[in-house]
Amino acid sequence: MDRWIGRIVLVTGACSSLGETLCKELALSGLTVVGLARRRHRVRDLALELESQNCPGKLIPLKGDVTKEEDIMTCFDWVNRNFGGVDVLINNAGVTVKAPLSEAASEDWRRILDVNVIALSSCTREALKSMKNRGVDDGHIIHINSIAGHRLSILQGNEMYSASKHAVTILAEGLRRELASRKSQIKVTSISPGLVQTEIFEAGGWDDFSKMSPHLQAKDIADAIKYVLSTPANVQVTELIIQPVGGL
Repeated sequence: MDRWIGRIVLVTGACSSLGETLCKELALSGLTVVGLARRRHRVRDLALELESQNCPGKLIPLKGDVTKEEDIMTCFDWVNRNFGGVDVLINNAGVTVKAPLSEAASEDWRRILDVNVIALSSCTREALKSMKNRGVDDGHIIHINSIAGHRLSILQGNEMYSASKHAVTILAEGLRRELASRKSQIKVTSISPGLVQTEIFEAGGWDDFSKMSPHLQAKDIADAIKYVLSTPANVQVTELIIQPVGGL
């Protein structure tokens, strides 16, 4: 991780429990972390906590909604002007809604696709532009995917979420091939956890799902990200599936 000390990582969805953990662990590793979130105050509170602990890195809270193109452009413009640009992008923002295919509102399906697919792609595009404009060829794009990106979710009514995460799997591999064809050294990684102890499923309408299966913790995912970032220049972890022992 030493080569990343002082460099800029942008984390989307930074106010979620997973996003906050990612921001904290990366800042403690010495990175300058820009945490993009709709609820900026949560990231700000964490930044103040880290500052009081003499954290070796830094956390900068930034307000924005990744479903709004103008917010994404404003975010990257601000980072480019104030910090030079993005070296690592972690597409952590994600959403699911209990939305059965036979009866759900189109707005629910659209929100899943807007956050999990379109926003992820837009942020990736802007991060790559930022790297290209500065001649950065050792950056890293990390998508927080899901085990549901490789098989159908065990949850009924979660099919559109699974479809969105299958899209992320293809987008990650497609980007890797595109960069490889250009002889780029920028890495692309898809991180696919099983059930993680976060608020995403409760927020999506599955109040009792957390009681049905063993869980990973948010720090387990942060540790996985630190691992892929710490690989040598010739090693690229393209897909990492992480499941809790005994999980479904």
